[in-house]
Amino acid sequence: MRASSAEPAPLGLGIAGLGIAGLGMAGAVMVQAAAAHKGYVLRAAADPHEAPRAAFAQDFNASAYDDIGDLCADPAVEVVYIATPHQFHAPHAVLAAERGKHIILEKPMAMTLADCDAIIAAVERHNVHLVVGHTHAFDPAVRAMRALVAGGDLGRLGMIHSFNYTNFLYRPRRPEELDTARGGGILFNQVPHQIDIVRLLAGGLARSVRAQVTALDRSRPTEGSCAALIQFENGAAASLVYGGYDYFDSDEWHFNVGERGAPKTLDHGAARRALMKTSDETRARTETYAYGSSKAGLPPHQPHFGITIATCEKGELRASADGLIKYDASGATEYEIDRGVGMPGRREVLDDMLGLLRLGRPSVHDGRWGKATLEVALAILQSTREGREIMLEHQVTA
Repeated sequence: MRASSAEPAPLGLGIAGLGIAGLGMAGAVMVQAAAAHKGYVLRAAADPHEAPRAAFAQDFNASAYDDIGDLCADPAVEVVYIATPHQFHAPHAVLAAERGKHIILEKPMAMTLADCDAIIAAVERHNVHLVVGHTHAFDPAVRAMRALVAGGDLGRLGMIHSFNYTNFLYRPRRPEELDTARGGGILFNQVPHQIDIVRLLAGGLARSVRAQVTALDRSRPTEGSCAALIQFENGAAASLVYGGYDYFDSDEWHFNVGERGAPKTLDHGAARRALMKTSDETRARTETYAYGSSKAGLPPHQPHFGITIATCEKGELRASADGLIKYDASGATEYEIDRGVGMPGRREVLDDMLGLLRLGRPSVHDGRWGKATLEVALAILQSTREGREIMLEHQVTA
């Protein structure tokens, strides 16, 4: 059987010129996704490092700048994808809006709710569009789950459980990526994926958070694990568990398929062992993850972020390697999701922006949605520090 994710934006309505701000890991993946998308042409990129700039310019015969201001001034760029370090998201998004560019902004939207408000105000003042992503809530399986839950055939949603165990904390890191105050650790990098997923599945209106995060390695002095309970206005609840200490790998329970959809050979602790041999993490990060460091093709399976199970009155749902599995009284049924063209997950981010530009079709993942997801992440940290349930004030519906 087949299930479909959200309908993609029709193409052929005018190709958008795309600029990439930040050619690190996220930017490199988005370059690959945009190159495979028929609705975009890569016009320019900006990055402070020479090697990824040179690789991008050569591969796409496009402009490459060392400063985002030059990128935002480029008349060939209609949309800017911002994947710069987290502490620069707000000023860079405001700059892009002031230059009349439409914006795809990586998670987290910003570091503070006030910064989110500044971005929203700039977008509205300059009449440009904003999509906050990529998060794994754009993944086809998550969108298909949302459609089934919202459709009501499975009855009332009761709970969602999302868990993921990775090597996140032991990949090569820049110094700020190990400093929570500057956007480091899992609460700004990883847990927003889970928050966005469960908010989308539950309809968006989270009511409160009770959580505990931990920092277990003094050599990596930021949060590496999280356990959180989110309650929603509709009576549903979501439990989030994330561990980034490179011991257990939950892809073992997802058909040995990695986050982006590539087959995976499990090697528990490999990132820790490699890090012990690394003398310059910042350089190693650029050489390993920045654009031009690899030429991997499009992965053969659907992307995912750990394992998410949605429990409804009449059944439960989870992603498979290539689709969605529904468990009900008749047993387990797998729905294959049509792979389509390009890179699933990030393709949907690009589709959302194209739908806004060419059709005026709203995206769920606008500025207020991005702010609401950040509010939950900040509430997780506050709940840990104060040892209590935190009530939420800025949630919006899906």
